[in-house]
Amino acid sequence: MIRVLGFLIVAALVAAGFVWLSDTPGRVTIVWLGYRVDTSAAVLAALGLAIAVVAALAYRFWRFLRRAPREFVVARQMRRRARGYQALTQGMVAVAAGDPDEAQRSARRADALLNDPPLTLLLSAQAAQLNGDEQAAKRFFTQMLDRPDTAFLGVRGLLRQALDRNDTFEALRLALRARELRPDTAWVQATLLDLQAQSGQWEQAEETLGRVQRMRLIDKPTAARRRAAILVERVALAEAGGNPEEALSLAQQAHKAAPGFEPAAAAAIRRLAAADRRRKAIRVATEAWAQAPHPDIAEAYLAAFPGTDAVERMRHLERLAAANPEHVESRLLLAEAAQQARLWGEARRHLAKLVESETDAPARACRLMAEIEKAENGDVAAAERWRARADLATPDAVWVCEKCGTQALRWSACCGHCGAFDSLSHRSPKRMLVLPPALSAAMLGGNVEPAPAAGSPPPAAELAIPAAGAPPLVTPAR
Repeated sequence: MIRVLGFLIVAALVAAGFVWLSDTPGRVTIVWLGYRVDTSAAVLAALGLAIAVVAALAYRFWRFLRRAPREFVVARQMRRRARGYQALTQGMVAVAAGDPDEAQRSARRADALLNDPPLTLLLSAQAAQLNGDEQAAKRFFTQMLDRPDTAFLGVRGLLRQALDRNDTFEALRLALRARELRPDTAWVQATLLDLQAQSGQWEQAEETLGRVQRMRLIDKPTAARRRAAILVERVALAEAGGNPEEALSLAQQAHKAAPGFEPAAAAAIRRLAAADRRRKAIRVATEAWAQAPHPDIAEAYLAAFPGTDAVERMRHLERLAAANPEHVESRLLLAEAAQQARLWGEARRHLAKLVESETDAPARACRLMAEIEKAENGDVAAAERWRARADLATPDAVWVCEKCGTQALRWSACCGHCGAFDSLSHRSPKRMLVLPPALSAAMLGGNVEPAPAAGSPPPAAELAIPAAGAPPLVTPAR
């Protein structure tokens, strides 16, 4: 609006000027190179204005001719870049949609149109991975390492490949490189911690855990449990290296870091008993049993009383179970001890409340009843009935990996199957129902999945350990 107003004002002034010149005609005489021109002031003004307009048009035309080639090249490059980004976008969409052919075509088109290696290399690598060509993807990721702006993406891609092929050594080297490039990235620290744990580099893993905790990537209870897990593994290394004092110190640190962590408590009890510090070992065992009863704690507790017979072991275990008498593990512990001491009535008394339920009885309690029936009365038929009931009872608690479902009778800081760090929890696993082929899932309301076909790999669920084959968790001391 202001520009229009300004134009109107200028036009009005010019018109007023011409009107004034026409109302006041004058004579203008120009003598130049022997020529004489006589005209009026208005004609001279109009001629000057015409010359100015022509000169302006000529200047703009000359400027256009001068800038046209460069503007043409720039416009062509912009159109080419726009097509390149369109191809790049189509390639990313193809990667997300799982279309390897379209992703590769778009990657080649984007590479030809764009002179931007960081973007096209990443798309090419992802397209190659989508097409199953890991060698080509590795080549693209390696090319990214030569550029500072894409080095981290290249390291991440190579690290992902190393993890997929279970190359822990190469993955650890790449994780250290990634930490150098981006030390504050959460997944880098978490991946490095897992790899150091899988490689048995427990001291380095403890340092990494400290950095993870300072960055507040995990909560305090999780950090404490993981530190305890690392220290328990260091206890085993110190024991294997013949350094009992260091093993005792590490075990006590582990128990102090996470008092409710059963492996740490068991390690502290064992090391205290081995150092002839029985009173403290008993106190630690009693406190741990009161907080979280566990068979490993009972096993370590018995190590403080070597050379005792079955009856004496039962008396010691009674004092331990008194810290948490109503817990299922306390009753099972005393029942096993009484059975080993051949105190059948005492064993039955401890098992009575556990087996009174037809659906919630622990499988371990049913197996103990089977052994008692056979050993006390020689009643093989009754023993078989108890064993059959054990097969349908609640499975015994074992260490279950929460990542892959693999089960283990003994705890370790890393899963023996998938290598995940701090993934084992002690609980009763889920039992899989294997139905005859003739029995369809519809007969059971459609809530039970059919068993996998023969020869097919096991599902990523929990595979129940046969209840009848589980060994007793409290054995006579030797």
